[in-house]
Amino acid sequence: MSFNYLTLIVFLPLVGALLLTVMRGLSRRTIRWLGAIFTFIPLALAVFVFAMFDRAPEAPSFQFEESLRWIPQFNAYYHLGVDGLSLPLVLLTAFLGFVAVLISWKTELRPREYFAWLLLLETSILGVFTSLDLLLFFIFWEIEVVPMYFLISIWGSGRKEYSAMKYVLYTLAGSAFMLAGIICVYYATHSLNMLEIGRSGALAVQSFMPMTPIFFLLLTGFAVKLPVFPLHTWLPDAHTDAPTAVSVMLAGTLIKMGGYGMIRLCLSMLPLEAARYSQLLATLAVIGILYGAAVTLRQTDIKRLIAYSSISHMGYVLLGIFALDQVGLTGATLQMFSHGVVTGLLFAVAGLVIHNVEERDLRKLGGLARQVPVIAVVFTVAGLASLGLPTTSGFAAEFLIFLGSFLSIAFAGSRVYTLLAITGVILGAGYILWLIQRAFYGPVKQEFDGVRDADTLEKVYLFAMVAVIMLVGVYPAILTDVIGAGAAQVIAALRPA
Repeated sequence: MSFNYLTLIVFLPLVGALLLTVMRGLSRRTIRWLGAIFTFIPLALAVFVFAMFDRAPEAPSFQFEESLRWIPQFNAYYHLGVDGLSLPLVLLTAFLGFVAVLISWKTELRPREYFAWLLLLETSILGVFTSLDLLLFFIFWEIEVVPMYFLISIWGSGRKEYSAMKYVLYTLAGSAFMLAGIICVYYATHSLNMLEIGRSGALAVQSFMPMTPIFFLLLTGFAVKLPVFPLHTWLPDAHTDAPTAVSVMLAGTLIKMGGYGMIRLCLSMLPLEAARYSQLLATLAVIGILYGAAVTLRQTDIKRLIAYSSISHMGYVLLGIFALDQVGLTGATLQMFSHGVVTGLLFAVAGLVIHNVEERDLRKLGGLARQVPVIAVVFTVAGLASLGLPTTSGFAAEFLIFLGSFLSIAFAGSRVYTLLAITGVILGAGYILWLIQRAFYGPVKQEFDGVRDADTLEKVYLFAMVAVIMLVGVYPAILTDVIGAGAAQVIAALRPA
C-alpha cells in the first residue's frame, strides 16, 4: 500500500484541467476524450482502492495513508487517507465525475474552459474527502468555489449570474466561520492533524476558549454546505440555474462535503459538544425534512422540485449523524452515497427532458412516457429510489437512519423525532409520484411527438447509475460493511460523553 493511490485519484483530474488550459487548438472531440480519460482513471483507481480496503475488525481504521511534511512552521502536513466513512464518498465522487463528463459530451460553448473547470471541481471535492490535515482540508474546501462560480455563471441558464454569486457569498460566509474554528483548534492543540486531535482528546482539556464556540464555528460552515435549515436558500437557485452536469456534481457530491465535515470534525474532534447539542441539531433535521418536503410539493419547475427535495433528504443525513448511534451514522453515510447517485440521476434525466423536450414547467408537460420511454422508465426508477422503495439504495439508507434514530439514547424523545421524520417519507412519496404523473403520464400531448429519446451514450450513463442504485439496494452490505467500521470508531469516541 506504499503506492500513492490517493494522490493519483485526487490530482489526475487537475492534471487533465491543466493540460486543457495550456494546450491550444484542441478539437472538441480531443477535449471531450481528455476529460473522459482524466476522470475514468481516478474512477478505476477508486474502485481498486475500495476493493483492496481491509475490512477486517483488527485492520487500521485509516488506510492508504500518505504523509509528507508540508509547512513546518505551522506543523502542517500533506496528509491523505481514507476510512470506512470517506472511502464511499471518494468512490461516489469519482463515479459522478466521470458521469458528468459523459453528460457534458455535447457541450459546444467554450468546451476547453468548461471541462477544465469541471475537472478542477472534481479534484477539490476528492481532496476534501481524503485530507487528514486541517489546513489541507480547508484549502481543498475553498478551491471548489471558483469552478462552481464560473460553471454556473457562464454555462448556466435563467438567473445564472445571480445564482452563482449567491452560492459564492453563502459558501464564503460559511467558510469564514469554519476557518475561525480551525484557527481556534490550532491554537488550542498546536496541531492540524485531524486524527491526532481526535485520538488525543486535546480539545477536551484545552483552556484556550470554551469548546462550544469552536463547535459552532465549525458546524456553521458545514451547515451552509449540507445545507441545514434555515441556511438552505442558495441551493434551489444554484441547482435550478446550473448546467445539468454541474447540478449532478452539486447534488451528488458537493453538498455531501457538509455532512462529511460534521462527522470528521464536529463528531470526531468535539464529541462532548456533539452529544450536548445533538437534540438541537436533530430538531433542525426534522424541520428540514418536513419543510423541504412541504415546499417541494409546491414547485412546478422540474429542476427546482428536485433541488428542494435535496433539502429534505439532507435532513435525514443530519438526523442520522446526530442520533450519535452506529446504525444511524452508517445510515447517514449510506444516505449520502445513495442520494448522490439517485438525485444525480434525477438531474441527469431532468436535463434530458429540458434539452430534448425544451420544456421544464410541469404544468405544460405530460404523456411523455409514450414519446420518450427510456427517459420515462429511468426517471421512474430514480423517483422510486428517492422515495425509498425497497430494493433501492434509498430504502436501505433511510431504514438504517430511522432505526438508529429510534434506538438513540443521545437525546430525549428520539422516537418522536423518528416518527416525525418518517412523515417526510410520506410527503416525499406524494411529490415524487405527482412529479412522475405530471411529466410522463396522463394524456399524450401532440406537440411533443417526434421528441428524441435518450441516445446510446445517454443510455450508458443512465443505466450505469440505475445499476448502482439497484446493486446497493439489493446488497447494501457492499457499502455498509465498509461504512460500519468507520462509524464504529467515531461512535466509540462518543461513549465517554
